[in-house]
This record gives sequence, C-alpha cells and structure tokens, in this order.
Amino acid sequence: MRFTWLICLLLASMAIAQTAPTKPAAPTKPAGSAAQKAPMPDDDDDDGPAAKAGEAAAAAVPPDAPVITIKGVCADKTADAANCQTVMTRAQFEKLADAIQPNMPPQVKRQLANAYPRLLVMAQEAEKRGLDKQPRFEETLKFARLQILSQELNRALQTQAADIPDQDMQDYYKSNAPAYEEATVQRVFVPKNKQVEPVKGAKPEDTKTAQEAGEAAMTKEADVLYTRAKAGEDFEKLQKEAYEAAGLKSPAPSTKMEKIRRTNLPPSQASVFDLKPGELSTVINDPSGHFIYKMVSKDTLPFDKVKDEIHGSLQNQRMKDTMGAITSQATPELNQAYFGAAPPPGMPMGGAGPRPGTPPGTPQGPPKTPPQSK
Repeated sequence: MRFTWLICLLLASMAIAQTAPTKPAAPTKPAGSAAQKAPMPDDDDDDGPAAKAGEAAAAAVPPDAPVITIKGVCADKTADAANCQTVMTRAQFEKLADAIQPNMPPQVKRQLANAYPRLLVMAQEAEKRGLDKQPRFEETLKFARLQILSQELNRALQTQAADIPDQDMQDYYKSNAPAYEEATVQRVFVPKNKQVEPVKGAKPEDTKTAQEAGEAAMTKEADVLYTRAKAGEDFEKLQKEAYEAAGLKSPAPSTKMEKIRRTNLPPSQASVFDLKPGELSTVINDPSGHFIYKMVSKDTLPFDKVKDEIHGSLQNQRMKDTMGAITSQATPELNQAYFGAAPPPGMPMGGAGPRPGTPPGTPQGPPKTPPQSK
C-alpha cells in the first residue's frame, strides 16, 4: 500500500523536478563530495556512527544543490539529447519525500531516489503514447485523488488530536486512577484438565467420562490448594504440586508476577487488583483452569511516568470520535444481485500465544504505549 502511495505521489510531483534543457551545472565540490563519500547506514544500525555521519553529511548539502541528475530526460521534447537533463535539488527532493512520508529515514530516501528516475521515464513514455488521455487513466487519477485527500485528512486529524492540554491529561489520570495501579502478586495456576493416557480401543463415551472425571479431580485439587494457601503454605510448592496433579511433565512456572497492570490480566482476573497487600483471592475459574492469587504489594504509578500513555489514549480516542463523526454517513447499501451476499465475518486475528511452559493469562511483557505523534 505504501508503494502505491509512492507511485501516485511521484507522478503528481514530477513537474517540480523537470527543468528546461541546460548545460550541466558545475558541481558543488565540498557538499557534493561529502554526500557522495558518506557511508550508507545499515538497516540494522539506524542510530549507529555510520548513520549519524551520513545524516550530518546530508545536512551539509545546500538546499539548491543538485541531489538527483537524470541525463537524457527533460521536459522539452525538442531539446538536444546531449544537453537534455532533469535536475532535482535537495529542497525539491525533501519536499517530495516529506509529502510521501514525514521524517523519511535515510535508507528509504535512497530507495525513493533510485525509483524516481525510472518512474519519470516511464511516465514520459506513457504520455508519448497518449495513455494519459485514456478514460482508464482519468478514472484512476480520480480515485488516486480521493486516496491522497483521505490520507492528508488523516494526517491533519492526527495532528489536531495530538494537541491535548496538560490539564486534560491530569483530569484523565485522576478519573482513571485504578488503570495506573502496578502490583506484584503471587499466582498458582491449576490446569483445568488432567493428562490421561489414551486407552487403545476405548469407546468415545468412555473417553469423555475419563475427561470429565479428570476435570472434576482438578477442580477438587484447586480447592485443596486454596485451603493450603490460606494456611500460609509456599506458593512455589503449591504450583509444583498442581502440575504434578495434572500429570504435566513440563517444569512448573514461577508464581511471582512483578510490576503488572490490570491490562496485563484477563478481564475475568482483573478483580485481583481490588485485593489489599497480603490478601488472597478466591479460586478464579475460567475455561483454561483455576487461579489463586495473593496480593504482595500495590502502588499507583506517578503521572509523569504514564503521561505519554495517557496522551496516546486520549489522542486515539479523539481521533476515533472525530473520524466516526465524519464517516458516520459513509455506510453504503450494496446491490446484492450484483455484488453477492456479504461473506460471514472472519475469525478475529489472535495475538501471539503464550510462551511455552506458561499458563494462560500470563503477561508476556509490559503494556505497550500507543505511538505518539510528533
């Protein structure tokens, strides 16, 4: 999709780079040679010394210095081939790059610079053949215009949504204080099912009965372990016994979970944050098994530590509200005789599963902060 935008915007911006046929301009030696000798940064080392040296060299190139010269291509179709060329200055190139992708990385700029001449030549050849006068081109251009305007509106709305007063963020922080609690807990996970060795030739009903008996045994085991947890027994010991009772051969996971947030836990287990330090939860049952929690410590993160997160949440919500108001009337009524019946909604895309050996619901890392517009 990004490359489609690249092509559309390149075609729309070609006029700025074309010049009348002129004699080759004398190169600016200090800036030009510096730019040519600067090492290209590796994709895996965007912030390394080579990347910084390349950025410094690029910044030293004057705005009116040529950065792309295409020999044999120019706007004047009657020009002598020897003197025909298209020159793009740094200012012109950066204007184009910024229109396509603000703050474009250096390696992407090089890709754009390599793609531009090819697209320019192909566009001129298409014009020679009159393809720009064809109905197909006109319709494609209309649709490309809609896409570009939609993208520009999206950028403008993102900038507008990012302008959030500090007081609004403070108010949001105070009214959503529970969301910024951070806790250390201990947890015992009791698997729902007991591993049962399959019996050769067993009837389906016998297999089902064995599975149900195994589930009942694990539910009873969870209640027993809960009683022992209330009596103060070690959680690590209880977790090991839970896995042994389930017939699992993999090592039991650690019971300690540090610096977790409500959003790290499944909704059915978020009530754990209502516990006070030292308190034990009830046995929490869900389709994956049984959970026993003990609150070790709990604190509320300071505003400064979650300010960026709050900014991202408010920006996303404002963007969603504004876009919803704009597009609320955009739901079409389709002729099913022509388009056919709408396909059933697909299965939701699941995220990455838990790491091997970890029980369901185990946090796989700290909550991600939404991207911030700069």
